[in-house]
Amino acid sequence: MFGLSELAILLIVVIAVIGARKLPELARSAGKSARILKAEARAARDEEAGTAPAPRVVQGEVVPPGARAADAPDPR
Repeated sequence: MFGLSELAILLIVVIAVIGARKLPELARSAGKSARILKAEARAARDEEAGTAPAPRVVQGEVVPPGARAADAPDPR
């Protein structure tokens, strides 16, 4: 009836027809994952080598312990 190569081709065509709408989304997701993996690998390599960038300091206000939210200054 059908050989292995014919079944493989038929399966590829069916997947392409049914999943054509999802392919761009899957490609975008794979690209984001690859970028995240690459950035994490670079950060780990820099950390091991001791060449990691200095941590960023974020300025903020110190709220004393026990202060209620209503007592805190308005951030605007």
